[in-house]
Amino acid sequence: MGMEYGNLKIVCTSSGNQITVSCLMIRNIGCGKIGMCQKCEQLTKHFQWFDSKMSNSEIALPSASGPVVAEVSKAAAGTGTACDHFQERMPQTPPFAAMFDSSGYNRNLYQTKEDDCGGLYYHDNNLLSGSLEALIQHLVPNVDYYPDRTYIFTFLLSSRLFMHPYEVMAKVCHLCTEQQRLTEPGLDKNRIRKIAPKILQLLTEWTETFPYDFRDERMMRNLKELAQRITSGDEMYWKNVQQLLQNLIRKLATVSQYEEVLAKINATSTDRFTVLKTKPQSIQRDIIAVCNDPYMLAQQLTHIELERLNYIGPEEFVQAFVQKDPLDNDKSCYGDRKKTRHLEAYVEWFNRLSYLVATEICMPVKKKHRAKVIEYFIDVARECFNIGNFNSLMAIISGMNMSSVSRLKKTWAKVKTAKFDILEHQMDPSSNFYNYRTALRGAAQRSLTAHSSREKIVIPFFSLLIKDIYFLNEGCASRLPNGHVNFEKFWELAKQVSEFMTWKQVECPFERDRKILQYLLTVPVFSDDALYLASYESESPENHIEKDRWKTLRSTLLGRV
Repeated sequence: MGMEYGNLKIVCTSSGNQITVSCLMIRNIGCGKIGMCQKCEQLTKHFQWFDSKMSNSEIALPSASGPVVAEVSKAAAGTGTACDHFQERMPQTPPFAAMFDSSGYNRNLYQTKEDDCGGLYYHDNNLLSGSLEALIQHLVPNVDYYPDRTYIFTFLLSSRLFMHPYEVMAKVCHLCTEQQRLTEPGLDKNRIRKIAPKILQLLTEWTETFPYDFRDERMMRNLKELAQRITSGDEMYWKNVQQLLQNLIRKLATVSQYEEVLAKINATSTDRFTVLKTKPQSIQRDIIAVCNDPYMLAQQLTHIELERLNYIGPEEFVQAFVQKDPLDNDKSCYGDRKKTRHLEAYVEWFNRLSYLVATEICMPVKKKHRAKVIEYFIDVARECFNIGNFNSLMAIISGMNMSSVSRLKKTWAKVKTAKFDILEHQMDPSSNFYNYRTALRGAAQRSLTAHSSREKIVIPFFSLLIKDIYFLNEGCASRLPNGHVNFEKFWELAKQVSEFMTWKQVECPFERDRKILQYLLTVPVFSDDALYLASYESESPENHIEKDRWKTLRSTLLGRV
């Protein structure tokens, strides 16, 4: 996967996972700034930590440009008898898409514990509720038990409603250490070889699915301490621990640089917007001149959508709605460390695209040119629908329905609106977006049986997805009257989020066009006031209210009376 905007570049290839932003290299962490920023310094410290550990080991540190393999079990393959032994004992988990089946969700893929576990309540073999302590205990593997992947994902996703991830990690580390007696001198290697693969698999699932949790130094410290205890009992696991940490650090480096790219893109847009705001007609732009093919524009929009989706962590959906835990009178639960920056950036992209569409329509002086731009965006929206890019589709429709655009009656009179009417019908909000939800189910089904990468694309209307999750969270209590965690609610929450996780992992099959992408991401867009001014300049005000507003806007934005 790669990102390239102007002279900024992020490359993450399957052959080497080379990350490059300005002067950034894997082992030479840096964001291109003079000196070293705090995030880069932390990442460098993590590399130095396991470099120092590896210096006392016979296992050589692999090249930074070597292949990066996601799973610990795969990383161990082909490295000799010890690692073959590790791979044989590693619990195998299904791919993400298989976690929740079509009939609901599979809660017991590897269920081996008895249903009468203390503090947990089951019904028909389904876990419905439990005390927080019992649920944490249920997460911890032992020699005879490994939690199923649906439980791991659901608990790690929802537990942050009650406690910080670092607190969960501290409890998990304590339970692993105490129950498996990892602190005892002369620990039995046979015992370690039975439990270590399962502990490492749990840590792998955590670091792969919720890597942003480990931007907290307390999380990283606990991870390293538990890894140290495992490897001190048997050094054969050093390579596996090393691979796990390298994969995690690379992910954190990649996301840090992605955030740098977003910040620079936003700064560029803001600087140019300042000029545009004071003189709305002094800078003419024309998206059709940049890309005259609506199908190509729809494909480039899909690139942006999938790239930004890819960086949204599943936990952000929960952290967006974190409130005070009813059993904790002293503090809000994780509310002071709400981490939703990538989710917010994606919502901002939707808003930007809507305003970009409105700006492009309102800017042309001639009526026939405005009509041409409207018809162009109708074709772009229709292609987005065909691709399965419902978020861009809705952003375009929203932009065309802004009052500054919809008031251009003379312009709309020249537009063939039949295709637009069909698209509006598909995204009609009545009956809780019934038509859209039907189309989304069709796209999701197509993705499951896809014969090409294009058919796998499903990009939901994101604001509605957030609303659905919000109402699910608000509509059911997180705690039951007896103080138990309402885990039945969290199965449903995890089901919705896991579907999104499957969709966001799709790679965009379309060829990138750097010029179009840069235009879409950096060209200035008008504010509401600037849009109304451009609209009034294009088609005169129709009543006294519009005339008064026009005069005010001309005075405010242009300095004219």
